[in-house]
Amino acid sequence: RNVFGESDQLISEKIGFALSEGLKVIPCFGEQLAERESGKTKEVVFAQLAAMKPNISDWSKVVLAYEPVWAIGTGKTASPAQAQEVHAQLRQWLRENISEQVATSTRIIYGGSVTAGTCKELASQP
Repeated sequence: RNVFGESDQLISEKIGFALSEGLKVIPCFGEQLAERESGKTKEVVFAQLAAMKPNISDWSKVVLAYEPVWAIGTGKTASPAQAQEVHAQLRQWLRENISEQVATSTRIIYGGSVTAGTCKELASQP
């Protein structure tokens, strides 16, 4: 999305089209390093989710992939605590903006880089 200059709105439209064609989707979203370092993670990922919301009519066909851009191919990895913190915030956003049922049933996965040292702990997170 960043490389091709795709807006949150365009991503949302792609999600809606894929769902309308009977596909299941795994939208990937997350913050860049400067956004993480300036404390804007929640603001960025919530805006990305809000853009997706109008084009998702059936959340059972959606798996959310939190994929911090700064942890993809950079040698930097999110700690299990960092990933879990964002996952909890995403679930709360779903609870407040969609429904309790969607918040508890939607799968949220981590899509950033992992290392041998973080893999097991990341996989053990709820």
